[in-house]
Amino acid sequence: MPDIDFGALLSGAGSMAGSAAGAINLSDPSWDLFILLFFVVGALLYGFTLGRERVIVLIVSMYMALAVIGNAPWLHSFQTKIELGNMFAFQITTFLGVFLLLFFFLSRSALMRSLTLGDEGRWWHVLLFSFLQVGLLISMTLSYLPREATDRLLEPTRLIFVSAEGRFTWIVLPIVAMMILRGKKEKE
Repeated sequence: MPDIDFGALLSGAGSMAGSAAGAINLSDPSWDLFILLFFVVGALLYGFTLGRERVIVLIVSMYMALAVIGNAPWLHSFQTKIELGNMFAFQITTFLGVFLLLFFFLSRSALMRSLTLGDEGRWWHVLLFSFLQVGLLISMTLSYLPREATDRLLEPTRLIFVSAEGRFTWIVLPIVAMMILRGKKEKE
């Protein structure tokens, strides 16, 4: 098992974010700027528009989509029929389609009713879960891009969203947040 120093990962990301801020040119925006804007605006809009319970259902839907896409035997037969250059577009589209379909069905299921606790949660719970959901969505979407596309991103973006440590962190953090915040809710 690899030895991951999360402290160094986070401190390195913080110092590189400062240098990346100077590298962003607003007259010629890069994909990093669009990713950052999507991250900030998406986290705010998702959270305050949908509420805590629906954001949690989004996270659960995303985990299910990752499991389905990662283990679908029919997906490989479709991939062999697609040009190599368009493979990542097919994978991203399939992932997002399965994710949205699962969210649609789960939001009308017993899972959604079991998460509804009669309140919308504290504002910072909503913001935290939406932040984690959008980060996970960006990380998983970027993971389907070819290496030559992700190599064009700035180092902080690659470290935070594309690296193995970054992807692992985005996958684990929502689970940890759900366990910790759910436990505190039951004690109140």
